Amino acid sequence: MLKKQADTIRFLCADMVQKANSGHPGAPMGLADIMVVLMQNLKHNPKDPKWLNRDRLVFSGGHASSLVYSFLYLSGYDLSFEELQNFRQLGSKTPGHPEIETNGVEIATGPLGQGVANAVGFAMAAKYAANILNAPKNKIIDHKVYCLCGDGDLQEGISYEACAMAGKLNLDNLVIIYDSNNITIEGDTNLAWNEDVKSRFEAQGFEVAKINGHDYDEIEFALKEAKNKTKPYLIIANTCIAKGAGELEGSHHSHGAPLGEDIIKIAKQNAGFDPDKKFHIDEDVLLRFRVALEKGDLAQTLWQEQVDKLDNDGKKLLNSLLNPDFSKISYPDFGGKKMATRDTNGLIINAIANALPGFIGGSADLAPSNKTELKNMGDFPNGRNIHFGIREHSMAAINNAFARYGLFMPFSATFFIFSDYMKSGARMAALMKLKHYFIFTHDSIGVGEDGPTHQPIEQLSQFRAMPNFYTFRPADGNENVKSWQVALGLNAPCAFVCSRQGLEPLEGSVFGDVSNGAYLLKQSNNAKVTLIASGSEVSLVLKTAELLDNDGIGANVVSAPCYDLLCNQDKQYIDKIIQKDTYKIAVEASSALEWYKFADDVYGMKTFGESGKADELFKHFGFEPNALYSFIKEKL
Repeated sequence: MLKKQADTIRFLCADMVQKANSGHPGAPMGLADIMVVLMQNLKHNPKDPKWLNRDRLVFSGGHASSLVYSFLYLSGYDLSFEELQNFRQLGSKTPGHPEIETNGVEIATGPLGQGVANAVGFAMAAKYAANILNAPKNKIIDHKVYCLCGDGDLQEGISYEACAMAGKLNLDNLVIIYDSNNITIEGDTNLAWNEDVKSRFEAQGFEVAKINGHDYDEIEFALKEAKNKTKPYLIIANTCIAKGAGELEGSHHSHGAPLGEDIIKIAKQNAGFDPDKKFHIDEDVLLRFRVALEKGDLAQTLWQEQVDKLDNDGKKLLNSLLNPDFSKISYPDFGGKKMATRDTNGLIINAIANALPGFIGGSADLAPSNKTELKNMGDFPNGRNIHFGIREHSMAAINNAFARYGLFMPFSATFFIFSDYMKSGARMAALMKLKHYFIFTHDSIGVGEDGPTHQPIEQLSQFRAMPNFYTFRPADGNENVKSWQVALGLNAPCAFVCSRQGLEPLEGSVFGDVSNGAYLLKQSNNAKVTLIASGSEVSLVLKTAELLDNDGIGANVVSAPCYDLLCNQDKQYIDKIIQKDTYKIAVEASSALEWYKFADDVYGMKTFGESGKADELFKHFGFEPNALYSFIKEKL
């Protein structure tokens, strides 16, 4: 029966790829035997994909999506049989790589390696949740996190970052199943890789087992062993890509292309299946798979009994994690204070953390510089300060999993220049609409003496170009507060780009607010110029506007803390704050080319920076009132 179940999965996946004439049949067919046994050991409820104490199953190799959809359909999730036949078609719930819009998909993994870090993140989230919710005789959180990955995932550096952290934190709830088939797109893995994976993971603090990935007894034994491990656990499963696919079995040609009708027919015939039947599932096989519905219902019912036994404090904590109340946040008031926005941001996130027990995060070894320590809240796994080490790439993916876990609102912090290492994770957060907050400090040439390697120039434009990602660059402390208030209400990841140097406080608003992305900060009669700026450059344009006013040239000033929100405003609002009959100039110490959407000119950086004191650099590159005034005078 196990073989019949596995072959059913194999041929479902092969048929899906063949019908779509697109996809990756090799890995799903090679993993089918493992998948059957794993499905029998998995704690989940297809009727309630969001059950808090379910085992998380992460498919790091998202190209094996036909395996994901076969698992979901056969288990009884809300995914129709027709959707299997619509694999990779426009508008289907079975896209080429899994997305969270499909019921039962835990997380969209995207590029190889991300899923391994996501799995580590789920395991970390579960570990912290257990620490704060569990009582000695009342286990609210006791699930496992399983991750299926392949050679490509482990070749990516992000997997090393994440797994090193898993070993350091002794995540005994993490089980990684490595599909070791020795094949990549170009051929045998020996072309580019000969690493001793077992030694690598043991050195990182994992317990490692090696099994035949097609032997049901060995698979079952390894998975049963996972229940009692005291370390994170790697199962190296030696498999054959495209198992059962005749002449393409073991070939790299089976990785990313349909097998062909003839080969699939022969494979079915050799397995005792009717070669002329496509997408076929025998009733006895489906009944075996659908046992997951009853098992899941029972497991969740027993769990709910444990939840009902929580004391009042436990129930109150669980409810506040599930339903954060933003009205309880007591924000600081920065009126009249000259402060770096990294400093104001630090005070703000502490105010948020004091009110919301699910607000958690950390920095890539830069908390003292990022000002992101949550005061008196302890260190992970017992506290809310996560020390990621110098691991920006995995930090973003780990916190994406925290955001998907169901209880937490994570933040990730580093210098803005190092956001380049976080781009994949930030993009996946945007695609999934996660409430994941990125804190980027040292936002411009104001970094100073560290020089051009550490001074961000093009990064603002990069993040502003990303759909469903909101980048805030506040000009003072109170604008920073308002930015957070807006951000917490968005179903999207947000970045806070903060200064190292102190910024002058602003005074009020003539029209509009931070929620509009930009607002009219200063208005002149008969204005001829509109100056648009964000962050540290707002005080610069205010001083420049004063020089222009003194010269009889009326100048309006627009503070634009969030370009992305401004793009969402209607034409009437935009015309109100950025008057069409004025000379419109955007001023930012970055490349800032996106501002041509609203401005006639952009006064920004056209080169990388230099090494020197921040005030000298701003003057050197023309970010001082007299230089900007002269530039504008020449244009008028």
